[in-house]
Amino acid sequence: MRTLTVPAARGLLLSRDELRATGLTDRELSARVDSGELRRVRRGRYVHVHDWNDLWSEGRHLLEVVAVEMNSAPPGPLLIGVSAAVLHGLPLYRTVPRQVHAAIDGRRHTRNRMGIHWHDVTVPAEDITAIDGIRCTSLDRTVLDITATMHREAAVAAADAALRRVAVIDGHHQDAALAGTWRDVLSGRAHAVSTRGIRQAREVISFADGRAQLPGESVSRLQLHRLGFRSVGLQEHIIGPDGESYWLDFAFERSRCFGEFDGRGKYSNPTMTGGAAIEDIVMAEKRREDAVRGVTGWGFGRWESSHIRTPDILSARLRAFGIRPP
Repeated sequence: MRTLTVPAARGLLLSRDELRATGLTDRELSARVDSGELRRVRRGRYVHVHDWNDLWSEGRHLLEVVAVEMNSAPPGPLLIGVSAAVLHGLPLYRTVPRQVHAAIDGRRHTRNRMGIHWHDVTVPAEDITAIDGIRCTSLDRTVLDITATMHREAAVAAADAALRRVAVIDGHHQDAALAGTWRDVLSGRAHAVSTRGIRQAREVISFADGRAQLPGESVSRLQLHRLGFRSVGLQEHIIGPDGESYWLDFAFERSRCFGEFDGRGKYSNPTMTGGAAIEDIVMAEKRREDAVRGVTGWGFGRWESSHIRTPDILSARLRAFGIRPP
């Protein structure tokens, strides 16, 4: 699986005219869609199925968003909610949007038309931005919208990612002042409205921590909180025996154990692996773990996506490594 940018999405989308220019007839084009070689994303916009299958949910929805924009007359629709979130590069943890979401001001009701969910909302000018020429709600407004409407795990993952962009400078250290300002601004906005889901948004904004590097780490934080953990270290820095620098996802001081969330991307996403072979990555992880154990004397626990589906599942996994809730 791989991530996707707006320019890359535009490059993957093929128009009917482009496909016909390769010599395909309309009948042959339809046959390739029926056979599963091509996928129709929007009217007149297609993508090769192998490219579609290589994308996370966020990338697939970004293709749908970009296809809508390419088929629209300027200035194009104003994308909101999850559709704005993918433009901002925010994760959609275990969320698969079924429609593109856009704002339509001045209508009495929301409506669905041709795969677009039009919302009757007023978005002030200061909450509107453009990403690679596509209009959408600003990062702050998008965070407010999705933390109020998504399930809590996805809301926490998105809020952590947004705060990480704002307040984490070097990839590991969160600037307390920047994080505090972000929370104050977002909390102030959340307390000024009383829309459905806003209570969850307030709680998620308060809970957000930009040091979580992956959605799985964010959800791990949430499940740990539900289990009663209140002082778990995040992005713990350890100096190895030869002066090497290591960063650990979680540190459980009471249990003298480090914790690591192992997402699939660590071993399969070229952006994260740098193109290294999986066996080399596994050996590097083993050397890293041995070095950390050697200089700290602490234990090491690992868990995966399947272990963070519920607090109870994660608790059982932690207990296997001697990590017990307070």
